[in-house]
Amino acid sequence: MEEKTAKLEWLNDPQVFSVNRISAHSDHQYYETKQEAEEGDMRLRQMLNGSWQFSFAEKPEERVKDFYEKDFNADKFDSIMVPGHIELQGFGRCQYINTMYPWDGISYLRPPFTDPENNPVGSYLREFELETELKNKRLFLSFQGVETAFYVWLNGVFIGYSEDSFTPSEFEITHAVCDGVNRLAVEVYKRSSASWIEDQDFFRFSGIFRDVYLYAVPSCHVRDLFVHADVSEDYKDGLLRAELSLMGEIKGSVSAVLKDREGKDVLSFDAQTAKADTVFTGCVSDARLWNGEDPYLYELWISLFDENGQLKEVIPQKLGFRRFEMVNNIMCLNGKRIVFRGVNRHEFNVRRGRAITKEDMLWDIRFMKQHNINAVRTCHYPDQSLWYRLCDEYGIYLIDEANLESHGSWQKMGDCEPSWNVPGSLPEWKECVVDRAKSMLERDKNHPSILIWSCGNESYAGEDILAMSDFFRERDPDRLVHYEGVCWNREFDRTSDMESRMYAKPDEVERYLSEDPKKPFILCEYMHAMGNSLGGMNKYTDLEDRYEMYQGGFIWDYIDQSLMKKDAYGEEHMTYGGDFEDRPTDYSFCGDGIVFADRTASPKAQEVKYLYQDLRLFPDENGVKIENRRLFEKTSDCEFIYTVLKNGEPIYQKQFEADVEPLNSAYFAVEIPEWNEAGEYVHQVSAVLKEDTLWADSGFETAFGEIVREIKGQQQPCGKKPLNIVYGDVNIGVSGEGFRILFSRQEGSIVSIVYDGKEWVGRPLMPVYWRATTDNDKGNRFSVKSSMWFGAGRFPAYRNENCKVEEGDGCITVTYTYQLSTIPQTETQVIYEVNSTGAIHVKAVYHGKEGLPELPAFGMRLITPAAAKQFTWYGRGPEENYCDRKEGARLGIYKDTPEGNVSPYLVPQECGNRTGVRWLKVSDRKGNSIGFRSVKAPFEASVLPYTAEELEVATHNEELPAPRYTVISIFGAMRGVGGDDSWGAPVHPEYCISGEGELVTEFTIERMSMEEYDEYHFS
Repeated sequence: MEEKTAKLEWLNDPQVFSVNRISAHSDHQYYETKQEAEEGDMRLRQMLNGSWQFSFAEKPEERVKDFYEKDFNADKFDSIMVPGHIELQGFGRCQYINTMYPWDGISYLRPPFTDPENNPVGSYLREFELETELKNKRLFLSFQGVETAFYVWLNGVFIGYSEDSFTPSEFEITHAVCDGVNRLAVEVYKRSSASWIEDQDFFRFSGIFRDVYLYAVPSCHVRDLFVHADVSEDYKDGLLRAELSLMGEIKGSVSAVLKDREGKDVLSFDAQTAKADTVFTGCVSDARLWNGEDPYLYELWISLFDENGQLKEVIPQKLGFRRFEMVNNIMCLNGKRIVFRGVNRHEFNVRRGRAITKEDMLWDIRFMKQHNINAVRTCHYPDQSLWYRLCDEYGIYLIDEANLESHGSWQKMGDCEPSWNVPGSLPEWKECVVDRAKSMLERDKNHPSILIWSCGNESYAGEDILAMSDFFRERDPDRLVHYEGVCWNREFDRTSDMESRMYAKPDEVERYLSEDPKKPFILCEYMHAMGNSLGGMNKYTDLEDRYEMYQGGFIWDYIDQSLMKKDAYGEEHMTYGGDFEDRPTDYSFCGDGIVFADRTASPKAQEVKYLYQDLRLFPDENGVKIENRRLFEKTSDCEFIYTVLKNGEPIYQKQFEADVEPLNSAYFAVEIPEWNEAGEYVHQVSAVLKEDTLWADSGFETAFGEIVREIKGQQQPCGKKPLNIVYGDVNIGVSGEGFRILFSRQEGSIVSIVYDGKEWVGRPLMPVYWRATTDNDKGNRFSVKSSMWFGAGRFPAYRNENCKVEEGDGCITVTYTYQLSTIPQTETQVIYEVNSTGAIHVKAVYHGKEGLPELPAFGMRLITPAAAKQFTWYGRGPEENYCDRKEGARLGIYKDTPEGNVSPYLVPQECGNRTGVRWLKVSDRKGNSIGFRSVKAPFEASVLPYTAEELEVATHNEELPAPRYTVISIFGAMRGVGGDDSWGAPVHPEYCISGEGELVTEFTIERMSMEEYDEYHFS
């Protein structure tokens, strides 16, 4: 459509999505000289990023209507940075929404209309003078990303209009550029008909949020380049076909040469006469194939010459030979069945929103490689072009997803109701969604990291999305096509080449795989990582070994979408939906990453790294079995370290090399001394990098495995010394050398433990049945169904006569019985036995009763009078772990602080737990310590500066009180955290705690010093 005048009605017309926009093309880079190409000096590009003049209006009627005129006086305009979001620079309001439309309940709308009273407008102005290298050439203006719809003028001349926020919009401006100062005007609308199909689960921003630049092209220019880098049937040779589309004065010649990574010529093409469509074909014998384990890239150098033999343009295009195909209903890369160990990744920065930087991308890709993540789904839009180049270089497999989601048009509060779904099979929407597929494919088609095209996300099904799929297959038959939405309407099943589901439970996945499936299965979203989550992930990864047609999944998601915001006192805090007075909103549902928004790793990442590791290590007392799950690479890049710990302390270490072929296993014997002394021995094997890589330094651990064995010994009898016992009217005092303990008949608990003059009890030691509610607990309504346990711990019924005291030989036993405020009523007994050393053996027994709901936890809680400095434990770590999220934790001795143990989930909740704890030591700032030891089996424990009740009532971390004490919790049982989804999926039964059976928490409290570490063993 050629238009010379901008029209506001385009905003409400889905058939008008681009005006005067040039056709989409590949993102190849080009230069005028070979030296510029070698240096990456893009002199034909002039960046327009930086400070622009800006005016904001809450609705179209209030905008400055004539601001684009060449002589407009913009002195009253504000300033804004480009790239950047309008809302993050003081204009408009941030709003987070998951599935509903942002105007739901504010305006009654149906597609394709917008509300003229609720459509913020940003008016941008930028003046520039053309740089010398761009003069006297054809000129183009490129917007890499503008949200959601925008009009462009240059020097008062209307240039064009475009939608589709996440792919480039480019316009020719040769006719409108003048000598001297040029004035560029851009009018950005937050809402348009496109908003109905950009209903992604994210913050709703607007503005110019990606790069803006001018570019010039030589008189003869490669407008588009499609490199097909296929592989021969035997996967030996590289088959190259490069299709060039030329524009301008098409004359002269074109030549090309293919170079390897070292710059050596491996394939040369004779010069041929330049034509509008020029093709080079060739074969590279014994080519080194691209894959995520060895992302080997060749470089095709294309040169254009004029009729006089003068070089006019140089294009260095990296490429990777690889073949991705379906073989016997299994997706294969270079002939090998692939398993996606992936994540979904929003582009996000805690201060910049989706206007992310190269540094953000480098951090992300290194984190992914370090955590064994091999694949990314670009949810739910195409990313910046640089991301694809990095994935090519570092080796990440991509599902490249088109910018399409119309969730709110067909799913309302979880129910499928597509009565007014868009795009559906509506003819007026077909062209615009196919255009989105085309814009993505044409830009990204030369990146070997892209294995699959995705038609978009959660937009139901219909003829329009099927047309997107047909376009992908016709234009690029060398890739497969993905779309999950067909599971809602099987009439359009052929839209997707693979069966793709979201949040199917492990047994549902297994049911599909066991019933003669016709398509391979992936989970395009699984393990909803909201808050303290990711429990039971191993139930999914275990399917890899049992079913060939299970080909992995993509965790939802990679990074929390949280924005940093200053409060009234100038303090910065993490925020989520609703914190900007944004309504409607979906509140903290944006906090579901394995990485916190400030790009620090969540404790959940520990589990991901282990379950995704491509080497499995199975040590025993004589060596290790190494299972190489890699498809293409041997283990020769790794060094292996065999370590033996005794009671948590290293006593032996040996390094060795092991070369295991891909998809093979081998056993390697290691010379290990024999140990006969009593103790617990942990045999660990680590795989570490031999040399530096792009993503990690040498010595970085990529995988580990461990086993535990115990040599039992004789218990050393305690010397029986007399105890000093004082029976008061209210209290029972017990003392001996260096200790004093006070039992209260009135309080029904220990109210004082003094070791070496230090008091450790701030509040009475009592049983606990509650943990702070997690996001998943709320989603599956566990905290509602089991809410009586909150009161059971807060308000136990105790009477003085429920205290029993017995004296023994050198010991005293005090038993308390608590009647719990449950229906039906039950009780807990806590038995304390103090010996002559001052050690307190604690045994808490909960007596279950039929009809009682599941418990969140069961254990004992000690609150200290003052805040502790640090704690040390021998158990699983280093990060928090739970009964259903402990695969990635390992045994060892670790240290932390109570404050450092608080995981900064967006909403405070249960956190900081450790499983398999053999002993725990808590120390104050003066070096005094109190210890807790397991008796018959390890316990679970947490050391935090807050009680579960304080975590429960806080909605943000800054609402938590200043630490005044330390909360030490010892658990005999702690419910798993779950994570199949966060809106109903229960914790798997084996990780739940029945309220109908008996539960026991047993441990000892004692003075503990560093010297006592080695004395530990099970009784």
